[in-house]
Amino acid sequence: MARNEQRKTEEQPELTERLVGINRVAKVVKGGRRFGFAALMVVGDQKGRVGTGHSKAKEVPDAIKKAAQQARNSMVRVPLREGRTLHHDVAGRAGAGRVYLRSAPPGTGIIAGGPLRAVFEALGIQDIVAKSVGTSNPYNMVNATFDALSKIQSPRHVASRRNKKVSDIVSGRDTGASADAAADTE
Repeated sequence: MARNEQRKTEEQPELTERLVGINRVAKVVKGGRRFGFAALMVVGDQKGRVGTGHSKAKEVPDAIKKAAQQARNSMVRVPLREGRTLHHDVAGRAGAGRVYLRSAPPGTGIIAGGPLRAVFEALGIQDIVAKSVGTSNPYNMVNATFDALSKIQSPRHVASRRNKKVSDIVSGRDTGASADAAADTE
């Protein structure tokens, strides 16, 4: 078993763990209340892979450890543009929470609220503008963000689906901004 564990640690790249939220929860039993803790974690490799997990336990460290393990098991790959931002704008929804994610030019930074910021930092995004609407519940905000990230498609994927070249898909990306800039200079 030691070899299997060693192999797993070698395969796993350096992961960033972010604690998004911790709550005290109560279970009502015959003698009164039993208190426990619920943790919400985001784990990512800062190279385009990220996962989320939430778990409950009697003690805070146990809840965090279980949530981190669940997040590692649920990691998904997100295609990034130049390894720093999204390929296109996208919206996501979970419960009453909605998030709008917009790609941004270099140097913008991460403009996002708490739970969203944790997801983007774990994912490795450097430039993004995000807005959450509807709820401030961290669970719904994180789930809405993952819903939005699951809708992102790389130009390579779109080109293969349409039987076109990647250059045909990407060529229309910056023409609108270039045309606006040319009109402003005249």
